Amino acid sequence: MAELEGDYAELKKTVADFADKVVAPQAAENDREHRFPYDIVAQMGEMGLFGLPIPEEYGGMGGDYFALALALEELGRVDQSTAMTVEAGVGLGMMPIFKFGTEEQKQSLLPDLAAGKALAGFGLTEPDAGSDAGATKTTAKLDGSEWVINGAKQFITNSGTDITKFVTVTAVTGERENGKKEISTIIVPSGTPGFVAEKAYDKVGWNASDTHPLSFSDARVPEENLLGERGRGYANFLSILDEGRIAIAAVSVGAAQCCVDDSIAYARDRKSFGQPISQFQAISFKIARMQARVHAARLAYYDAARLMLAGKPFKSEAAIAKMIGSEAAMDNARDATQIHGGYGFMNETRVARHYRDSKILEIGEGTTEVQLMLIARGLGL
Repeated sequence: MAELEGDYAELKKTVADFADKVVAPQAAENDREHRFPYDIVAQMGEMGLFGLPIPEEYGGMGGDYFALALALEELGRVDQSTAMTVEAGVGLGMMPIFKFGTEEQKQSLLPDLAAGKALAGFGLTEPDAGSDAGATKTTAKLDGSEWVINGAKQFITNSGTDITKFVTVTAVTGERENGKKEISTIIVPSGTPGFVAEKAYDKVGWNASDTHPLSFSDARVPEENLLGERGRGYANFLSILDEGRIAIAAVSVGAAQCCVDDSIAYARDRKSFGQPISQFQAISFKIARMQARVHAARLAYYDAARLMLAGKPFKSEAAIAKMIGSEAAMDNARDATQIHGGYGFMNETRVARHYRDSKILEIGEGTTEVQLMLIARGLGL
């Protein structure tokens, strides 16, 4: 899978063209204005990007997760906010429904999501439960035929847009025989009384991506809004995160590649002491190291995707890809900013946006430390 062929190559080219012609021209202003790109989301929906890994019977394109990753790489290259809207919309919004939902839930919820007409979020993280999701405090108690939900979530993507249809939340629904919490997953439609998407965060980066804290105060939903088997919510979401790490790695590779491309262009154009700065070994070596990071990170996520599509274990490989990719994005953004000098500190440049945006890639959907823990565990340590 190192060299793309056929539909994969055509998809990557198509999304790259869309990213350059449609997404890139709006990216700086959307970032500056903290503006969610509804028009771009609609166009991506029409292109089928949200439905790439979803079967046609549910309104999708009938592709696979690697196709999604390729699209995310190209979107991430020009604007991480746009890429993350798709990544979260598919990986966190749609995949839990597709993998664990009833047939009725799939038929009801997936078509609009696959078409980009609606978005969904996944509420896992809480003020005291991030990487330690087992510390979940949000509760859902059955009252007759309804779940009554109380608690709070934070850092939830796609949770407060005008087209957000629902969020899926993890909640404590009881206690196991061993005394540990029983955690289940429940679908909460937007507009449910008692469910509020609070004021959007003022973030360092990903400013055109929608992110809110959520609160639940006696929010009632039907009993059939349970997603998957009761008590399997936490375990099911961990499997979703494994796939999501490949997607995050792909976004990271796109960002890292942009930093290489823009640094090459700048270094060839910028002159110092009578010659382009690309002629100075200090600059050319820095860019060469940046490209080495991109190459290694891309191969890592390709390999993880290969294993996933083959139905083989890929948890460790996904963790490796996510860690290497996110570090490549952050390191390349830092080096690109240095190469651009003062211009690299100006928000109008893409490398400046990647410098602000890339840090969260090392945190979201599992911190670097969590990835190291998973890799070590895979080695039997």
